[in-house]
Amino acid sequence: MNHGVQMIHEFVPEVRPVDGPRVVGVDTSLTGTGLASSEGWCRVIGYVDKSKKHPISKLPHLVRLAHLNVLLDTVMATIGHPDLAVIEGAAFAQSGGGAHERAWLWWRLFERLADQGTPVGILSTNQRIHYATGKGSGSKTVVMDQVARRWPQWQTGGNDNAADAVVLMAAGRDWLHHPIGDVPKVHRKAVDNADWPDAIDGALLGAGARS
Repeated sequence: MNHGVQMIHEFVPEVRPVDGPRVVGVDTSLTGTGLASSEGWCRVIGYVDKSKKHPISKLPHLVRLAHLNVLLDTVMATIGHPDLAVIEGAAFAQSGGGAHERAWLWWRLFERLADQGTPVGILSTNQRIHYATGKGSGSKTVVMDQVARRWPQWQTGGNDNAADAVVLMAAGRDWLHHPIGDVPKVHRKAVDNADWPDAIDGALLGAGARS
């Protein structure tokens, strides 16, 4: 297929790396939505245009909508029904084409998660970088290096969207007081400042949970 929604990267571990709440991190992208689960898997799903002649933002509107719906449905099927989903806040001012389509994908994903009863946490781009690096800014390479060092069980295949999803997932586990590994206090400020659901099943919370 020269263009269409495809699985770009997939890693499924033989053994689940951690017990406890099932959390999925989601970094939305038209061409490579990154997903990472506390069950250990990483996947990247996106619209691929191998010929470079059919970018999704230039397709006829009905065709474009069909591809967007396939992408959304595939992402939702991959997410399943976790205890918590953590997504990166929408960056609608991001440079490049497809802003209209990115906004659609972000809001429809949020709506579908809410409709199925999945609690959703939201980290801004800076908060996601801060949780990974301890600072509010940093290159994709720096974030990927931190992911490989702190959470090596999640194999991203060198895909920065998958790495971002791992960070979001790990932040969600931290918020539930089931952190993955020893995360420095300065990194955890990002968790304290993020947008978390108002209500969560108390049974999911680990020892020392916030009141």
